[in-house]
Amino acid sequence: MRPRDDASSLAERAPTDHKLAKAISDANWAELVRQLEYKAQWYGRELVKIDRYFPSSKRCSNCGHVVGKLPLSVREWNCPECATHHDRDINASINILRMGTRGVRKTQAVRPRAADRRKRSEPATTPARLRNADQERER
Repeated sequence: MRPRDDASSLAERAPTDHKLAKAISDANWAELVRQLEYKAQWYGRELVKIDRYFPSSKRCSNCGHVVGKLPLSVREWNCPECATHHDRDINASINILRMGTRGVRKTQAVRPRAADRRKRSEPATTPARLRNADQERER
């Protein structure tokens, strides 16, 4: 009997096949990013991506000090510089928020009111720099 190659057999194999599990996870992450980019463009917003190696959980959100080594098993830690106590996940979320909103005006970071949103049938407007690039190519 031939092994099945449908989605259910992949789901059954994924927990034991680490390469397959990683490939599925990477594909899901790529789809999430694609959807976020689409939605940001639809609503006329900018999607800000943070560097993969940004030390969000190791950087003190109070003073900015970066701890050298911080194993994943350590869930709470104290900053050696300012003595602030941090929960690893909350500290990381604060740092990611700051990094993502750095240089963004406050009005840009807020979701538009329902009255200001375009209807689904209306496409997003093309940002000025993309319009200019398209005009340059046409010349």
